[in-house]
Amino acid sequence: MHDPLPSRGSASRAARRLGAEWESHARTFMAWPALESVWQEDLPYVRRDIARVARAVAEYEYVVVMARPDQRAAAQKACGSQVEVIDLAVDDLWARDTVPVFVEEGSDVLGVDFNFNGWGGKQVHTNDGVVGRALLPAYRIPRVQASVVCEGGAFETDGEGTLLITESSIVNDNRNPGKSREQIETELKELLGMRKVIWFEGVRGEDITDAHVDSLVRFTAPGVILLDRAFPGLPADSWSRSSDQAKSVLSEVTDARGRRFEVIDLPGPDPDRVPGYGDEFLATYANFFIGNDAVYAPRFGDRRADDRARGILQEHFPRRDIVQLRIDTLATGGGGIHCATHDQPGEPAA
Repeated sequence: MHDPLPSRGSASRAARRLGAEWESHARTFMAWPALESVWQEDLPYVRRDIARVARAVAEYEYVVVMARPDQRAAAQKACGSQVEVIDLAVDDLWARDTVPVFVEEGSDVLGVDFNFNGWGGKQVHTNDGVVGRALLPAYRIPRVQASVVCEGGAFETDGEGTLLITESSIVNDNRNPGKSREQIETELKELLGMRKVIWFEGVRGEDITDAHVDSLVRFTAPGVILLDRAFPGLPADSWSRSSDQAKSVLSEVTDARGRRFEVIDLPGPDPDRVPGYGDEFLATYANFFIGNDAVYAPRFGDRRADDRARGILQEHFPRRDIVQLRIDTLATGGGGIHCATHDQPGEPAA
């Protein structure tokens, strides 16, 4: 079906442009979880998940893992020689949210720093809040100070000027007190080079991110969206109602180029067949990561659901390998593979 080949696209479409994830990556950033206070006895196991993801992505593209200096050697040993581990003080693994959002401006790449504040002050992340200031100079990438507070996982784009986002994750007093949706939309359009912003209600206060969009809807090509859906037969809850609301919105709007959306359901696994499933467990296949030559998705242990998700992803990314990974501990922390990775656009690093 669809599967745009990796490319940087046309920088002439706008003065500033946030590209789609399927475009070429120079490198992918990740972070080594540092704090026992967050993960407690699960810290060794979530590190194992992160190392597994880093090794898998490094089979296809350049991976840089940020780690505290005193943890660098252990991170390097766990991630393997194909991964570059650098000294950079971090608190946790959520690189999607802590690393600046990369945009293109002509032939230049800029890093838009969205002032990470621990998802509205829910956790203290002193080091993660300044990752952009520490990381970007090492790669000679200019830093742009955003005028709003948000996280990278809150944004989903087709690379052609359309942005998908949940109100709950940004029109929220825990990030942007006193700012209206209209004000925030205007600022996002300027910061990211967007021409149209499509808003979903999301879910407030039931997970640490206030319902990031990257676990709800994902582009596979311009005009084509995969929508997270609950396992068939489960009772309705906040998350299934959020999915229903997103589907309704997408049926009524067009993208920045005036196209109607093709929306494909991406059903989740049966919770009863997922080891370790609990209230915080992120049991969605939508939190996948599109790499240069592969797509990385979770394998939850519900064989039928895992295979169905793999088939849907392969249909939409026929030129890429579909790599499914066990991330049980990572998922118990409310995140997924997309949350743990952050791609930088550009020609692949040598």
